[in-house]
Formats: sequence, structure tokens, C-alpha cells
Amino acid sequence: MAPRRRTTLAGAVVLAVAGLAVPGYATTRVETPVATSSPVREVVESVVRLRIPLPGTGHPPECDWVSYLRFRHRNGPAEAARADRILVAQPGVLEGAAAFDGVARNTIVAAAGKGRYVELWALDRRSNCLEDNTGVRAGLAARDAHLAVDYYYRKKPVGGRTFAGYLGNDQVRFLQDVGIERTVRDQYELMRRELPDPAVRKEKVLCGGHSLGGMVTGFFAVWDFDGDHSTTADAGHNQCSGYFALDSRIQAGGIGLERLVPSNVLPEEGTTPDLIRLGLELGIIPRTLSAPAVINAETMNLLAIAGLAARNDPDGESDLSTYIPASFNQDTTYRVLFSKDYATFLRGTPTVRDFRFSNEAALGGLMDDNSVPLGFVQTSVGFFDGGRIADKDFPLPNDLAGLPPLEPLKRLVGTGRKAIPDEPGGPLYTWRNYDRVGAPDDPVHKGRDGKPFTTAADEVTDIGQLARSLAEHPLDFTEDYFPTRLVTDIAFGEHEDAVHAGGIAANPTILLLAGDGVLPPPEPREGVKQVVAPGYQHLDVLTAAAVQNGGRPERISVELAAFATG
Repeated sequence: MAPRRRTTLAGAVVLAVAGLAVPGYATTRVETPVATSSPVREVVESVVRLRIPLPGTGHPPECDWVSYLRFRHRNGPAEAARADRILVAQPGVLEGAAAFDGVARNTIVAAAGKGRYVELWALDRRSNCLEDNTGVRAGLAARDAHLAVDYYYRKKPVGGRTFAGYLGNDQVRFLQDVGIERTVRDQYELMRRELPDPAVRKEKVLCGGHSLGGMVTGFFAVWDFDGDHSTTADAGHNQCSGYFALDSRIQAGGIGLERLVPSNVLPEEGTTPDLIRLGLELGIIPRTLSAPAVINAETMNLLAIAGLAARNDPDGESDLSTYIPASFNQDTTYRVLFSKDYATFLRGTPTVRDFRFSNEAALGGLMDDNSVPLGFVQTSVGFFDGGRIADKDFPLPNDLAGLPPLEPLKRLVGTGRKAIPDEPGGPLYTWRNYDRVGAPDDPVHKGRDGKPFTTAADEVTDIGQLARSLAEHPLDFTEDYFPTRLVTDIAFGEHEDAVHAGGIAANPTILLLAGDGVLPPPEPREGVKQVVAPGYQHLDVLTAAAVQNGGRPERISVELAAFATG
């Protein structure tokens, strides 16, 4: 391999913005600043794209590039190798780089308060090269979410480009080979190119991730990258000085995986890796994690559009449920997410279209822990306001949620008591942000048992920050095309290059756990520090506000910064 042309990171940014081609450099690496409306102005962000070609053919040329979001302090060094620490983060299931926006900014600011400059690199999986974010970008620039809907649903062009539609199984064939090996090798190659000195990697890099990203990191730690299992300089654990897991575990296996993905995509007992690979090759097994409703590319993109609307006009009345054309996927998703009880679900009425919501309330309905019955997409962003609220008894009645036999299901649907607006055709439901729950003007909505649905202690994420993270970044918060092969590889837990069994124990580890997340706390282990954040849901470890209710600093980022700078 020819040596990479050396240049400063600041120079790379200038060249990328100017669109200049520098032989041997700009054609393989581009870094571009990212504009943001985040109030955390001390942190600057850029998107970095590296050309790391996939083997073979049959994939779009965009997929020969690997990307990440680079977050750093504005007063810190421009050259990454001069930072005090670099946190390299793998995303979770159906998750992209932008999900780390909040925790990245908060951690960097907390570290700077100790006089140390750290960076966080939020990785974007290879499969995200298939996403078309043109509509969201247009809606962001014009502050009009309708432009995004027009692009994705009405074939209206943006800048001469027309949406080609969401990709089917036959159009993503190459993803059948994008599993754990491709994922950890992409991370290794990215780290090796960005930080060519092995000593710098070993001294300064912390490897980790959120949710499934913790398991990917576990495999990275035990992986052999040069094909010679007798040498260890190339081993994953020697590329890192420590590990961090955000509501996850650092492990090379699928313990608890069934809590993070639908169980029907996991291998059944007796199934072999060869059978799975054959099923993917023949298209019998879907090559991306998807279902006819709720979990698919269209629904993941819908979260970005909802975030866009809430970011552009938080208090304005939402019309997304009516402006987006009706379809089986849309109608079924709305029915699953917004049914009050089983009778409503079976009857199909009233629907979400029968209620009036502000744009923030619509987003809260899709992602708040007191509303959406999917634990792995939940945040604690506040509560509904402006009208009558009732218990939501679908899919798990609140009265049964506390029964011990239902504990696994409870964590799957989320531990927050579910609530739903109860006045179809009535008032405009608005959103009470996390820091206004329990305020003097809070009506304190209560369930039929007389207890409040939520309290200030259980609300930790600013819905405005969540909306920004969903809509503002060039790399998504959500992931439209999650490769099934990655899940099945992790579930089997075996690979010929995952050979350095002591790799996980070789470095110190911190587990930063959501008190109400999808995984129960693990058994204590030597060399592993555990921090549990009470009231946090699975996504809150990424999205929680820097200042918590009562004026407390955000715990996850404070602990992560201390681990990085200690």
C-alpha cells in the first residue's frame, strides 16, 4: 500500500469544503464540518469519509466508503493523534452515528472541565451507504418537513434527484456478506488509517459502543486482523487502552441479544452458520432486519421526519399522520404504537389521525418511554400535556406489568407505565419537556391506580435535543438497512479469527447502564466498573441532557469522561 499523503486535519477540512482533489489524499479521505443548532457550542463536529473498498462487485460505489462523525472540543488540537483520548463508538441495532450526538458533546465538555481534550468518533455501519437522506436534508434547509414527505412519498424531485423507493431484499444482496467480520475490519482499518502509529492507538483509544455495539466491541477485542494467530500486535485489544459499553456488555457473544432484536431473526437451536449463510444467499432469510410494519426502512426514516418537524416547528400542529399517504405499513405501525387497548387495536379506531398533536408531542408519542411499546427505541423526554390522558394497555396492560413472570416482556416493551391521549377530535395535545415534569403548572396526569404516570426523577432527555439529533446530521440517528448477517454472526458467537480469548479482560472496562434499560445489570467482574443511571431508558444513555432535573450533571457523560481522563 502506498503511504498516505500527510496533511493537517484543518487542511483536510478546507480541501473538502473547497471540493479540491489532492492526489493520494482527498480521493481517499474527506472531512467536512457539520452545522448544528445544538446549544453546546464548545463542541465542533465534522463528518469524515474514508474510501475502504468492499471486495468484489454488486454493491453501489457509495458503499466503498466508511464514515464517522467526529466530535471534538473547539479549543482542542486539530490533529486527532494529539488529543488526550479518542473514544471510538459502535452503534446499536437500527442505529446510526448521530445517536451519539448528546453523549459525545456532554462527555467532551465534562473532560474539558478537567483540563483534558477528548474526541468521540461515532461510527456509521457500512450498510448506511444505502440510505437516501435527500428529503430530510431539503426539509432541514427550508425548515419545512413537507418537503421531506413530498420527496419520499410523492415523487417530487429535490435538486434534480427523485427518490427511487425503499430497497427490497433483492436490491441489498451484498449485505448477506456484511457481518461481524466486515464490521470489525472496517473499524480496524478506519483506526489504522486515522491513527497510523500503533502506540498512539494503544495509549489513547477507548473502544466501545451502545447496545449491540458493546457486543461488536467484544468481538473487536478478541479479533486477529493479520491472519497470523500467533502474533498479537494486530489483535483488537492492542488497538485500545480500554472499553466502554452504553447500556450493553463487552462480550463476544449474544447473551441478551434476544432483548435487542426480534427473536424470529435469531438462529434456532440446531441451525448452523452455513445454513444461515445459504438462507441469506438464496434470499429465504431477509438480508436486512425488517418486518411488514414498525421495523423497516420506511419506519426508521419516519422517525427522522418526525424529528425534523419537531426541530423546525416544535409547538406547531403536526399533520404528518395525514400528510403522509396511507399505506399498510403506515396504518399498521400507527395501530401497533398508538392503540389504547386490545379492543382498539382489533377495531382499528380511533386512530392516531383522530387526535391533534403538536410536532413535539408527535415525536414524544413515537419515542417516549411512557408511550411507545419498544424498549430499544425509548427515551425519557417528558410527557403529554393539554388534554385527558388514560392508561395504555396495549400490548401489556399496566396492571400486569409488575408480575414477576412478565419481567422479560416488561423490559422488552419498556419499564415506563404506558399512557395515551384519550380525547379524539379534542384539544391540541402538546408536550411537557423533561425539565417541566413536576413544575408548578404540571397537572400531574395519573393512571387508574391513582399514581402519576411519571415523575421528574424519571425524565432525563430534552426533546429538542432528541429532535436535533434525529434530523440535523449528515449521518442518521436511525439505520434503515441493518444487515441481518451481523445479528446472526453475533448470536453464533464463533469465528475463525475471534481467537484472542483474553482480549476482553486485557483492558479496563466501564459499563454505563440504564436503570430501566433493556438489559438487567450483570454480575460484578474484576476490572469492570459498573455505573447505573436510575430512571434512564435504553437510549437515554446517549441522549440525556447535560443538566438533569434538580440541577444535577448528567451522570453517564460525567462517568465516561472520568474514565477517559483518569
